[in-house]
Formats: sequence, C-alpha cells, structure tokens
Amino acid sequence: MKTILNETKPRESSVPSSASSKQTRELVCELCRHFYSLGWASGTGGGISIKDGDFIYMAPSSVQKERLNPEDIFVLDGDGTIVQEPGRGLKLSQCAPLFLHAYKIRNAGAVLHSHSVNAATATLLFDKSFRIRNMEMQKGVEGHGAFDTLEVPIIENTAYECELADSLGEAIQANPKSHAVLVRRHGVYVWGKDWKQAKTHAECYDYLFEAAGRMKQLGIALEP
Repeated sequence: MKTILNETKPRESSVPSSASSKQTRELVCELCRHFYSLGWASGTGGGISIKDGDFIYMAPSSVQKERLNPEDIFVLDGDGTIVQEPGRGLKLSQCAPLFLHAYKIRNAGAVLHSHSVNAATATLLFDKSFRIRNMEMQKGVEGHGAFDTLEVPIIENTAYECELADSLGEAIQANPKSHAVLVRRHGVYVWGKDWKQAKTHAECYDYLFEAAGRMKQLGIALEP
C-alpha cells in the first residue's frame, strides 16, 4: 500500500477566498489550543486537520500548537497536493499522508492526532489491539453501544512519523468498525464524519484508554 501524499508545487489560485475558509483556519487553531490544554499536543506534538468542501486544512509540523494563527495553516486538495502554504518557513505536518488515508478510505471530515499519555499507555497494556466493553462512554463512538466490545488496532511506531502511513492505512482497511488507530508508545489517530464527531470520538476514546489503565491497576476485567 503506497502513501498517497502528492508533493507538487503549490497552486495558490485554486483555493477559494471565502468566509468558510477563514472560519476553518480559525477552527483548526482553536482545536489545537484545546488539545494543548488537555496535554494532547504538548512539545509541538499532535496534529489536526479538517476538510471543508474540496480542501483539507492542516496544522503545520514542529510548531507550538497553542500559538498557531489562521495564516499558519496549510491547505491541501483531496489528493494531498499543497494548494496554499503559509510563509515563515513552516513545514507540512509529517502526519499528512496518515491523515489522507483516513480521508480517502473512511471518507472522514476531520482527522486528529493526539499524543495523549492515556493513548500511549494503552498501547503498553495490549498486544495487537485495545479492547474494552460494558462502558457507557463507548456510546460516544459511532456504531458502538454500552455493552458492545470496542476495539482499536495498535500499530508499531517508526523513527519518522510519515513512515507509519502504510501500516496505518492497512489497519484502517482491516478494522472498518474502528474510528481510531493507536501507535505503540506514541499516541492515536482519530477521525469522524466532521470535526464535531472527530472531537467527540477523540474525547471518548481517551476516556476509555484512561479507564482501561485504571481498571488494569485494580485487577478489574476489561471485558466482563
């Protein structure tokens, strides 16, 4: 499975100048600040992207996420081609090819990457996949009820984030009920049909990752 990021020369004129574009840029910045406050995007980690019409708005790489401005956001088309890039030497996120898999394979409307401690810890408690059942917060994840078994695939980390793209794409294909993929000792990628659902999924998954860790400490079965 090949990565789908298409790195070509930016096409500035193809991006519409509209109120919607401005609002989406501002929303990416707002969510980055929110995730930073939760500890999900500290140390320049994590990433957020939102699809608006035919374009994907994405936070840049290796920057303080809580200090982003709307003009710092990259804009890509559906194939991953940069159509508008910010100045001041900012770089496209290494998450880009991973985000694009969720957009292509799952028709996502937003994809989020968290460096949550709960997510990273959950990958150390399970082998190939995270599993839990009989938890009320499962209902916040589309397609799951409180008494179902919720499962999230776990893939192995790599030295460079972009190298995760193929294994993440394969995990998405192999687990159609999941709206997330965990990365060992790293974090989690989460998506939804729009930014609201992606944010809800991210919060519910994180709750479940934390609950699983506490239950393991107490010797409580995760699948009663």
